[in-house]
Amino acid sequence: MFEQILIYWKQYLGQDWNDWQIKLALSVVLWIFFSLLKRLLKNSVARRLKGNPVARYNWNKGISYILNGVSLLSLAFLWSNQFESFATFLGLLSAGLAIAFRDPIVNMAGWYYIVLRKPFKVGDRIQVGDKTGDVIDIKLFDFVMLELGNWVHSDQSTGRLLSIPNMRVFNTDIANYNATLDFIWNELELEITFDSNWAKAKSILTEILNQKAPTYYEQARENLRNMSGEYLIYYNKLTPIVYTSVEREGIRFSLRYLCPPKQRRGSAEQIWESILLAFAKAEDIEWAYPTQRIIGWPENENKA
Repeated sequence: MFEQILIYWKQYLGQDWNDWQIKLALSVVLWIFFSLLKRLLKNSVARRLKGNPVARYNWNKGISYILNGVSLLSLAFLWSNQFESFATFLGLLSAGLAIAFRDPIVNMAGWYYIVLRKPFKVGDRIQVGDKTGDVIDIKLFDFVMLELGNWVHSDQSTGRLLSIPNMRVFNTDIANYNATLDFIWNELELEITFDSNWAKAKSILTEILNQKAPTYYEQARENLRNMSGEYLIYYNKLTPIVYTSVEREGIRFSLRYLCPPKQRRGSAEQIWESILLAFAKAEDIEWAYPTQRIIGWPENENKA
């Protein structure tokens, strides 16, 4: 097909144009054609899926992958007869790319791994090394995260975008907050003095936790049943619970409950405010904090 196109263009342009010039011109035409086609299809998807950003994103990505692949194959076939055979062309191309573009090739392999094995997807909250964020885009050479933490407390966004090379999936531990349950365990810890009424305090904390903690344990239990064929995950208890322990400064309570990763700070705030109000009304419960007691202060022996 490309040979016939070349013959036609050579007849049309005249003998002043050689094969290299014609192929270069056709390459530009192909690039313009596929770019316009991509924009046209994406605009059509945007109009049809205006109210569904997730579906629109997936369609746009699929269009980009398909048209980019077709355009590369078209250019490869267009230029292939400049070599002895198309296989020779591919062999030389692969060898040259492997030497000159090692990192981009590994990044493309990482992209293939992400798309095929799905260690994470767009919308997941992940931690890559010491960086945490929400995945907002997965591209051929890198993936983009909306950064969390750093100088901002808790799991709040900093507003910065982190571009992580895809090759990091091969040499860095990746923690996915949404991989199985779509929920994480959150814990809040507090301490009261040994003189406080600890049984009353635990009763108050249990009541607050049952009222204010997000009630997702039924949904989490259903997720566990659905994932049992793929992961061996088992929890005896999914409902909120308060644990008691004795520490150096006082009696410690650990409040443990399930919540979506993106609601961790908001749920903790509601629980803390309820605890502060409840403990303020309880005269027999006192907060524990580091203190010092000086016993037997010596009298001044050199009194005047």
